[in-house]
Amino acid sequence: MALADVAKAFLDSFGQMSEHIEGAILYLDSGCTESFQFAGVFPILLDLGVRAVCSLENLCSLDVVINWNANSDPTTKIVVITSRLLSDAHRYILRCLSTHQCVQRFTVYTSISEIVHSAYPDSPLGPDAFHEYESLLLQDYEELIKKRGTKSGLSKDNDFQENTNFEDEGWSHLTSSEEEVPHLGAASSAKNFSGDDEYMEDAGQKLVVSVHHFPMIFCPLSPRVFVLPSEGSVAEACLSIEHEDSISLGLPPISSGVPPDGDDVPPGALLTAHFLYHLAAKMDLKTEIYSLGDLSKTVGKIMTDMSSLYDVGRRKRSAGLLLVDRTLDLLTPCCHGDSLVDRMFSSLPRRERTSYSHMKGSQTQVKLGPSILERASLNVQIPLAKILRGDSETINSSLLERIEAFLAGWDDNSSAPQSINLVNLCNKAQDEKSTPSEVQLLNGSLVSTETFRGTPYMEAIFDRRTKDGALLVRKWLQETLRRENIAINVKTRPGFATKSELKPMIETLAKSQSSSLRNKGIIQLAAAVLVALDESHCARWDALTSAEKILSASAGDTSQSLAAQIIDLIHKSTSSASSGQKSKTEPSQTLLSFQDALFLMIVGYILAGENFPTSGLGGPFSWEEEHFLKEAVLDAILENASASKLKFLHGLTEELEANFNRKKLEETKETSPDTLAIDDFDDDQWGKWGDEEEEEEDDDDKNRKEKRYGDMQLRLELRDRVDSLFKYLHKLSSLKRRNAPLREGTFYLESNLGGDPDSNKGLLYKILRSVLSKNYVPGLEYHSSTVGRLFKSGFGRFGLGQASCIPIWHK
Repeated sequence: MALADVAKAFLDSFGQMSEHIEGAILYLDSGCTESFQFAGVFPILLDLGVRAVCSLENLCSLDVVINWNANSDPTTKIVVITSRLLSDAHRYILRCLSTHQCVQRFTVYTSISEIVHSAYPDSPLGPDAFHEYESLLLQDYEELIKKRGTKSGLSKDNDFQENTNFEDEGWSHLTSSEEEVPHLGAASSAKNFSGDDEYMEDAGQKLVVSVHHFPMIFCPLSPRVFVLPSEGSVAEACLSIEHEDSISLGLPPISSGVPPDGDDVPPGALLTAHFLYHLAAKMDLKTEIYSLGDLSKTVGKIMTDMSSLYDVGRRKRSAGLLLVDRTLDLLTPCCHGDSLVDRMFSSLPRRERTSYSHMKGSQTQVKLGPSILERASLNVQIPLAKILRGDSETINSSLLERIEAFLAGWDDNSSAPQSINLVNLCNKAQDEKSTPSEVQLLNGSLVSTETFRGTPYMEAIFDRRTKDGALLVRKWLQETLRRENIAINVKTRPGFATKSELKPMIETLAKSQSSSLRNKGIIQLAAAVLVALDESHCARWDALTSAEKILSASAGDTSQSLAAQIIDLIHKSTSSASSGQKSKTEPSQTLLSFQDALFLMIVGYILAGENFPTSGLGGPFSWEEEHFLKEAVLDAILENASASKLKFLHGLTEELEANFNRKKLEETKETSPDTLAIDDFDDDQWGKWGDEEEEEEDDDDKNRKEKRYGDMQLRLELRDRVDSLFKYLHKLSSLKRRNAPLREGTFYLESNLGGDPDSNKGLLYKILRSVLSKNYVPGLEYHSSTVGRLFKSGFGRFGLGQASCIPIWHK
C-alpha cells in the first residue's frame, strides 16, 4: 500500500507556474504565507527566478526599490497569490497594482475555484468569474489613475500627500475600507503620475491582467498530514448556520440524520468540497468517498456531483477519502495526551493574525454576509533569539545590532533624506526596548520538508510521546554534531533528554553561520522542543492531564462526585489567581487559570452526558448540583479580573473591572489603620461636627444603597450570562444522545473493541480500526455516481488495497 505524499505534491505544483513567476515580484497574503512557511517553499521560489517575496496586506512603498540594482531592468511582472475570495482580497490587490506603476503584466492566483466564486453567497461575480474580475480590476485601476491625475492637476504642490480613499473606488460596496493607497513620492524607480499625463491615459491599455486557480494552498505538517491555513477563506468559512442543532459556527451541526441541502448548506461545506476535489485532481487521484455525519455527507455529495464522465474514463490512482464530522467526537481534541507535537504547539507563541475583519475601517463581515471565523494562527514563532543569545558576548549580538540598525534606518523615512548615525542605532539595538524587535528578527518556524538523511523531522516525531520524541531529537543533534566534526562535552542520561543537555548542543551547532544555515531544520526543531520542555509549560500541561484523569475517574462513579470535582477545580483556579493578584512582590504560581477551569468544565459536561444522560431535566446533573456549579462560576467571575475578557461576558467588561477594582480598594482600606488629620482637632470645628456627622451618615447610607443596587444589577446580568453558558453546556452533554451516527454505532464499535488496550481512544481510531478489520460501520455512507453498496468490492473499495491512500479529512 502506497501513501500519497502531500508535501511533495505541494512543492511540485510550483513548476506549473514557473513561467509566470520568473522575474516577478511575488505578493502573498497571510494564509499563503502560513502555508508556504510550513512547506519551506521560499528557496524554491527564488530558484524559479522570483525577484522578491512580499506581504500583500502589509504592502510598503519601499517594495518598488527592489529594482535599485543598476544591472537589472525594472520589474514589469507582479504575481499575487491569495488564499481568499477575490472579493475579499480586492482592495489589497488594487493597492498592490497601484503601487507598482511600471507593471505591464499582473497575475493573480487564488486558491478558490471559479465555480465557487460564482456560487458563493452574495458573490458579485457570475459564471465567468475570473474574466469578470479581470475586467473589474482593470476598470478600477483606470478610475484610480484618472482620479490621481485630477488631484495632481488641481494641486501639484501637495504631490500626492492627500490620501486616496478606497471607499469610492470600484467595489466600494464590497470592501468599504478606509485604508489608504501608499504614495511613492520621490521613489527612485517609480514614475510620477503628475508629470506624465500620457502614461496615465495608456496605463490601462498597456497592462495585462490574468486570474488563475491554484488549489494547492494548505499547510503540510508532514508528508502524510496537512491542515488548512488559519487565515484562508476555506478555514474561516462557517460550517454551520444558526439553528437548534448548531453548536458553533466553526463546527458542523449535530447530525440529526437529515443532511443540509440547498440554501441550508453552509459556505464552509461548499468551499471544503471544492478544495478536496481539486486537491485530488492535482494529485491525479480518483477518490472513493465515505462519510460519517450530516455535514460530511453534504461535502461528499457535492464532490460526487462534481465528478464528470471524463474523470471516470481517465486512468488514475485510486484513493480512499473518509470524511468525519468533528462534532461526533469533541472530547478527544479537548484532552491533553502525551504528545510532543501537541506540547510544542501549545507552548510556542503564535504569529499575530492579520485578519481582514480587523483591519482599520473594514466592514467586510457586514458587507459580505456570511460571518468570518477567527481561527488561531498555526504559524508558531520559535524564539531562537532568546535561546541563542546567552550572555552579552554571544556571536549573534553583532548580527542583531546590524539588522536593527538597517531596519531602523528604513523606518526613519521622513520627508527629506537625512544621514543616519549607525553608531547610535547600534546602541539603540542594545537597549531593553529593542528586545521585542530582536525576538521578532530571529524567530524560527517548523518546516515539514526539513529532513535528516531523508527522514522528515516532523513525520518522525508526529505520533511520538514526549519522552521518545525528545530522545530522538537529542539523537539527531548528536549525529549532526558528529557530522560537522564539532566536539562538545555534554553529559547525557540514557532514556531521558533534558533542557540542560539540548541547549548546549543547539548553541554549539549554531555558533558558525555556515553551520546554522546547513542545519537550520534540526536547530529550529530542537529549539521548539526546548520550549516545550520548559518547567512552566510542562507543569501546566501535566496539571491539565491530571485534572482530566480525575474527571474521567469521577465520571465512572456518580454525578455528585463529578460535579464536586468540577467545583473544586474552579475554586482552586480562583483562589490561586486571587493570591497571585494580591501579592505584588511574588509572581502568581497558578498552574490552572479560570479559563482552564472552564475548559475542564466542558470536558466534565461531555463526560457527564455520556455517563449520566438522564440525571437532570435539561442536563446531566441534578438541579441542586448544577445550582452549586453556577454559583461557583458566578463567584469566580466576580473575583477574577481576567474573567471579564471572556467572550460570553462581552458587554460587561467595564462593569466587572470596575467592581473588581472597587473591592480591591475596599480591602486596602480595611487593612490600613484609620488615621485622623490634625485639622480634625481644631477648636473651631467642634461646633460643626454634629451637623456634618448627620450629613455624612446620610451620604454613606445613600452610597451603600447605590452600591447594593449596583451589585444586585451586576449579579442579575451575570446570572443571565451564566445561564446561557450552561445551556450551551447542556447541548454539548447531549451530543451522544442527539447525534444519529453515535446512537446507531457507538455500542457496536465499543463491543468490537472490548478488551483492546486502546479501546479508550477516540472515535476516529475506532472507525479506522473497524474499517481495517473489514467490519461494518453503522452510519458510514459510500458516495458513488453509480448504483453500488458499501464496500462493493471488499477492502480495496476503500482505496487501502489500491495504489495509494489520501489523508483522512476530519472536519
